[in-house]
Amino acid sequence: MSVYVLALLIGVVAGLRAMTAPAAVSWAAHLGWLPLQDTPLAFLGFTATPYIFTVLAIVELITDQLPKTPSRTVPMQFGARLVLGGLSGAAIGAAHGGVGNGLIAGLIGVVIGTVGGARVRGAMARAFGRDQPAALIEDAVAIVGAALIVMALR
Repeated sequence: MSVYVLALLIGVVAGLRAMTAPAAVSWAAHLGWLPLQDTPLAFLGFTATPYIFTVLAIVELITDQLPKTPSRTVPMQFGARLVLGGLSGAAIGAAHGGVGNGLIAGLIGVVIGTVGGARVRGAMARAFGRDQPAALIEDAVAIVGAALIVMALR
């Protein structure tokens, strides 16, 4: 699979769950599946980085269930997704000599994941009559998707 397709897909994951994408990419770098040692993004593979991103991803999964959590489409939430999805896409691209292209693919994926994810989750929530089942399905899609993406990097 093309590295830029993977960068786009990790961006989609960031659009669904902002912290899941950098957590997955960081684990891939730490495990040696994503060679970032000689790039400006080498910090993603440092010993503590995947643990930090994993804790933040778990916190995000919990806070997403709270009724007062803002929509992912508000500027602050959308901006965070752009930064984290762009970073994750850039890391995938950087490992293959295309940091800029990876960044762009990641950003495009973020827009798809943010807007599309909000619409799909809204439709599922209406079908279920409440949001929680839709949120849990979205969590699973983001986690499994991120795992499959980084495993494709091996």
